[in-house]
Amino acid sequence: MKIKKSISKQLFIITSLLFIVFIIIILITQTLFFQKFYVNKKRRDIQSVVSKFKEEYKKTNTNEETKNLIEKYHMNNNVDISILESSGNIQMCLRREYLKPEKIKTMYMNEFINNWVPNIYKFQEIMTKNKSDIYLETLKEKEVPRKNIVCIWPIKEKNQIIFGFDSLEPVNEAVSVIKEFYLYFFVVAILLIIVTSLIYSNIITKPLVQINKTALKMAELDFNERCTVKSENEIGSLATTLNFLSYNLQKALTSLKEANAKLEEDIEKERQLEKMRREFVAAVSHELKTPITLIEGYAEGIKDNVFDDEDKDYYIDVIMDESKKMTGLINDMLDLSLLECGNFKLVKEKFFIDQLIKSNIKRFWGIVKEKNINIQTNLIDNIEVDADWNRIEQVIYNILTNAVKYTGDKCTIFVNMVRLNKKIKIEIENEGEHIEKEELEKIWDKFYKVDKSRSRKFGGTGIGLAVVKNIIVLHGGECGVENTERGVKFYFILPL
Repeated sequence: MKIKKSISKQLFIITSLLFIVFIIIILITQTLFFQKFYVNKKRRDIQSVVSKFKEEYKKTNTNEETKNLIEKYHMNNNVDISILESSGNIQMCLRREYLKPEKIKTMYMNEFINNWVPNIYKFQEIMTKNKSDIYLETLKEKEVPRKNIVCIWPIKEKNQIIFGFDSLEPVNEAVSVIKEFYLYFFVVAILLIIVTSLIYSNIITKPLVQINKTALKMAELDFNERCTVKSENEIGSLATTLNFLSYNLQKALTSLKEANAKLEEDIEKERQLEKMRREFVAAVSHELKTPITLIEGYAEGIKDNVFDDEDKDYYIDVIMDESKKMTGLINDMLDLSLLECGNFKLVKEKFFIDQLIKSNIKRFWGIVKEKNINIQTNLIDNIEVDADWNRIEQVIYNILTNAVKYTGDKCTIFVNMVRLNKKIKIEIENEGEHIEKEELEKIWDKFYKVDKSRSRKFGGTGIGLAVVKNIIVLHGGECGVENTERGVKFYFILPL
């Protein structure tokens, strides 16, 4: 997602504008209202000073005390006090040496009071009102205007008027100086605002950019990205929460992928198992159909006396052989079912396994001679094992049957025994075609047949080797198969 407006720029602009507007408002307020504020404050101050002076003046008895009191208020409050009597006499402090500005102020004060002396009606009006008045006067000296503030307060008890006099000219200079100061201050403030805004926006936006980067990665299902924000404020807490969320999502997604892969694997296994079951049913049907057909045909021929007496015995033998084949197939199916259910119990006894192998080899002499197969043995005499004799015989018989079935005419089967510490390894190797590498482990699965077309040629249902594996595992041994230079070697290992 493309970001149209950077939050860093927005914060910078907003912060800068706020500060600039704030300074401009202060500057305008100063220009428009400072002088009024100052004048009002001066009015309140001079009124307060004159009021205090009035209370103290009521307590004086001599002219000397009055002059000392006037001088004290001038020194402490910078306010010149004069007292106008009804007779027109004026009392003020003249003993100290004034500076030129003070002399000018005194001159203005005398001029202002002298305007009151001949006006007896104005004097009587103030005394009648009996309250203070404030006057703002502008006097000129050599065409230079000077503003002054005067507070008039009558004293009925002494039939006098108090004049408090102060100058307003400092405020004009102060306003002009402040204006010039604010111009410089405005420039410096703008620079500080820009720097501060950059730092402030960077502090806020840098972690937010990192959080946004992590969030974008999470939106693309990439949960390896982590926020490196380490601040202890709300943004740091948000980064920690996002990292925690990313970790949990990654964990959940990994678990989901593993579960999905396991499900797909299980589904594929189920498909393969279902396929093998169908093939098994077809193979069993084929294996049972042939002997049943032979048995049925020969039995009907014997019943109808189609055969001569000499042939009857032969066909009866055929019927018995085919019945044994069906019985063997059914027994293998039952054995596999019992082995997988865990209900199969071994009946162990001690016997010489080399003798068991020899007796099983003799059972194949007929077909071995027919196919002109050579069997070479390398057995260790008198190797005693503690196992189920019948089930180990079934293992040897099934492996030998598989070897004879897939060994070509005039080829050799090698039967070998190897001692492995406290174990014995029996190897049965036949010359012939190799088994594909990806199928070497699958041949132990029930219903599985290596070459479907070849299996149909040689027969078989795919359960013989599954029975072998289950029997060997039940004995605490192991079995395997591998391709050799001569063909294929099956082996199983039993503990001694």
